[in-house]
Amino acid sequence: MMSQPNIASVVADDRLIERSKYYCKSEVLAQAQKEMVNYKSTGVSVMELSHRSSDFTKILTGAENNLRKLLNIPNNYKVIFLQGGGTGQFSALPLNLLALKPSMSADYVVTGSWSAKAAQEAAKYGKVNLVLPKTKKYTDIPDPSTWTLNPEASYLYYCANETIHGVEFQHIPEFCGVPLIADMSSNILTRDIDVSKFGAIFAGAQKNIGCAGVTLVIIREDLIGKALPICPIIFDFQVQVGNNSLYNTPPTYSIYIMGLVFEWILEQGGVAKMEEWAIKKSSAVYDVIDSSNGFYVCPLDKGCRSRMNIPFRIGSAQGDEALEKKFIQEAENAKLISLKGHRNVKRSVS
Repeated sequence: MMSQPNIASVVADDRLIERSKYYCKSEVLAQAQKEMVNYKSTGVSVMELSHRSSDFTKILTGAENNLRKLLNIPNNYKVIFLQGGGTGQFSALPLNLLALKPSMSADYVVTGSWSAKAAQEAAKYGKVNLVLPKTKKYTDIPDPSTWTLNPEASYLYYCANETIHGVEFQHIPEFCGVPLIADMSSNILTRDIDVSKFGAIFAGAQKNIGCAGVTLVIIREDLIGKALPICPIIFDFQVQVGNNSLYNTPPTYSIYIMGLVFEWILEQGGVAKMEEWAIKKSSAVYDVIDSSNGFYVCPLDKGCRSRMNIPFRIGSAQGDEALEKKFIQEAENAKLISLKGHRNVKRSVS
């Protein structure tokens, strides 16, 4: 492997990625560490604060206000902080939105494992129309002109970035008349978006805006209040909006960490700076892949390559098990961890 282009060395090169500059990890965790047992002279940790206290209300309000600044969220959109992860929203969204139209149906653009799981879950509550032909090979996004859409659908759903297969939408799908719903769990705040083009956006925090435990939902006001009778009350958007995300005890510490991340992003230059860094870092890795004469192979069409996660095989399109095992070991030696592909897809992932 030593004679071949080395992706691990590119990713680890501090000239490209100065950890103190490109990652908020050290700064955010240092702040959290400083306040761990005494948050702003309260004498207690954030984990001990009552979720109905004035101190936590300031944390919650601050996080929402900073998110609104970062994404320029219009006033007719509500922001709520929920539990259950992205998977919880696979159920919450159809339970809240399927009744928007008499058809009780929704269009799903399946471009990878996560959108496939979302469609499967939605089918429990109404009719799901798969706008793309079924496939197990997720390597591109068919042109929207080929999509089979239902004009009477309650909403159109897609996953902005598929972390397992590495498919990322480079542009927002635009279809008039049907609310657009996006799972942005793994690429929110990494590219500029026009929130007004969406009916709802959700994101599990643990991918890139916080720690596990809290899920962010941004939803247009006119879509709230149509939940199915079987919708659990903690997933009812109207209930959560009416209680400022405090109907039940929210994941207080996770919201606190998310708020620190939002502050850090604002200090660095906002979403524009995050997008600049994402392009720079991902391009460096793709350049090594594309110039390796087939030693590294990325199966994705170049028009939908993810900036967040880069799947590739080593040695050939099918992968050489010995080389890939060696790569993972050498990456770990360089203090680069978790590069092995998802358990459902046997391939290296950067």
